[in-house]
Amino acid sequence: MARRRAAFRAMASEHTIVVDGAADALADAAIAAAIADVHRIEAKYSRYRDDSVTSAINRAAGGAAVAVDAETAALLDYADQCFRLSDGRFDVTSGVLRRAWDFRRTPPRLPDAGELAALCTLVGWQDVERDGRSVRLPRAGMEIDFGGIGKEYAADRAAAILAGHGVAHALVNLGGDVRARGGQADGSPWRIGVRHPRAAEAGAAIASVAVTDGAVATSGDYERFIEVDARRYCHLLDPRSGWPVHAWQSVSVLAPLAVVAGSVATIAMLCAEGAPAFLAAQGLPWLGIDAVGRVHGTLGK
Repeated sequence: MARRRAAFRAMASEHTIVVDGAADALADAAIAAAIADVHRIEAKYSRYRDDSVTSAINRAAGGAAVAVDAETAALLDYADQCFRLSDGRFDVTSGVLRRAWDFRRTPPRLPDAGELAALCTLVGWQDVERDGRSVRLPRAGMEIDFGGIGKEYAADRAAAILAGHGVAHALVNLGGDVRARGGQADGSPWRIGVRHPRAAEAGAAIASVAVTDGAVATSGDYERFIEVDARRYCHLLDPRSGWPVHAWQSVSVLAPLAVVAGSVATIAMLCAEGAPAFLAAQGLPWLGIDAVGRVHGTLGK
């Protein structure tokens, strides 16, 4: 009953699953099932696969509605909740803005105002037509993108699958979105590090959080960004303007589910100066690093 740990790659990120205090055969079978489901979710919702649900919905933009299953309908319902909670800042149709932002281009460049204005006309979750069994994007060129909730949803699903196999103590880390179950087998909580957004050493932590059952997720400006004239422009884009937010380096949130922690952290980043008030209203522990490096919140303190 040694601790079992598996590393794998999916969704363009490195992941680990740790199972503690379970028989080796049970742990291995549970981990294999959890990993398989992460790959299933990636295949089903990746915008990079022609055979995914996401691609089918996006290809039909401006045309007929696309039938969806219960899982997809539930994800779209959650996207709608996030849109309303964020006053429209969290919008799963805003992925079209990436057409103007190339974070790999060398040398980097900023999009022009006309380019962004044209793309902003294709953003608008409030215009998406849904009836629970189908979804329709009303304008040709519109897209949905589950990237803002997909990995976190997969972390929660993986934890549920481990539990379904009889695993009582596990830690799922999908690219930094962490879901803990049952603490460690010796009764101690899992320790989850919160990454320092400006540390020279990759993975260096600014805080450590003790979690028995729950999730910690971070949204920040350090994974995908460009620097132009000494200013950082990150991948978190305000759907109303098309421009990146810049009030926070990162926001981390502790919540019962990874999908909640991740979406609340992202909404907080998008709320800019209004993040503390938004986070206070959610009643969840959080830790934020503002644009000049000051620490806010109480998570990990």
